[in-house]
Amino acid sequence: MRPFRLPSTFAIIAPGRGETLAGRGKITASLPLEYHVGLKDLPRDVRPRERLKQDGAESLSATELLAIILRTGSRRANVLELANSLLARNKGLEGLSRAGIADMCREIGLGPAKAIQLKAAFELGRRMAQFEPAESLQVRSPGDLAPRMIGSMSHLEQEHLRVVLLNTKNRVVAEEEVCRGSLNSAAVRIGEVFREPVRQNAAAIILVHNHPSGDPEPSREDQRLTELVREAGELLDVELLDHLVIGRRDFVSLRERGLGFVRRTAAEARG
Repeated sequence: MRPFRLPSTFAIIAPGRGETLAGRGKITASLPLEYHVGLKDLPRDVRPRERLKQDGAESLSATELLAIILRTGSRRANVLELANSLLARNKGLEGLSRAGIADMCREIGLGPAKAIQLKAAFELGRRMAQFEPAESLQVRSPGDLAPRMIGSMSHLEQEHLRVVLLNTKNRVVAEEEVCRGSLNSAAVRIGEVFREPVRQNAAAIILVHNHPSGDPEPSREDQRLTELVREAGELLDVELLDHLVIGRRDFVSLRERGLGFVRRTAAEARG
C-alpha cells in the first residue's frame, strides 16, 4: 500500500502533554488550511480586464489597474492580492512610483520582470503628464509650468537643474538638463545654463530644480544662483523669467518671493 502524504499546506505539530491519537502514539495534528482564490475563479464581471473592457479604464481602482499591468500573481496570492499588497507596502501609488526595482522585488511574488514593467508604466505616465497635444505650453505665470515640472521632477532622488526655453510669446520650445547632484552657485557653470538658450535663440528661460527632501523652500544658494543667472541673462539678452523649486507635491517661485530678482546696489554686490 502506498503511504498517504499530506498536502504541503498541512502541518503536523507535536502534541501537548498527554495528547494522544488512539493507536498512533503521542502525536496530534493541527492542519491549517491556506485558502486561496485564483483570479480565474472570480466571476468574469469582477476581473480587472473584463471590467476595463466593459466599463472603461477610469472605472477601475489603482489595485485593478496595477493587476492588469502585472498580469499574473504567485502561488501565494492572485494578482489582485499582489497589487494590493504592493500599494499597502509602499503607502500608495506615489510611494510605489518612487520605489526602486530592488525594493519592489522584496514583495513576494514580484520578480525583476514585473518590477521593470511597473517602472516603465510609471515613466510613461510621467511623460504623458508633460505632453502638450495641440501646441506648446504658454507660460503666463509660475502655476502654468509648475504642474508639468512637478510631474517630471518630484520623484527624483538627486537634485536636477533644468532650463526651460521660451520664445517671444512665452511658449515652451525646449527643456534641457544642465546638471545633477548637489547644486550650488559655485558648482553650476553659468555658460552651460545658456548654451542651449543661445543656440536655439530663446527669448527667455525659466530655471527649475528639485529638492529631493520634498521641501521646496529655497536656500540661500538657490537665491545666489538665481542672481548669477539673471545677471548673465541681461548681458546675453535672454531674460530669466523665474526660478522654480520643486518639492514633493508643491513648488516655490523665487520671482514671487522676490528672491534673486531684485537688483542689488554696488555696495550690496561688494558685500
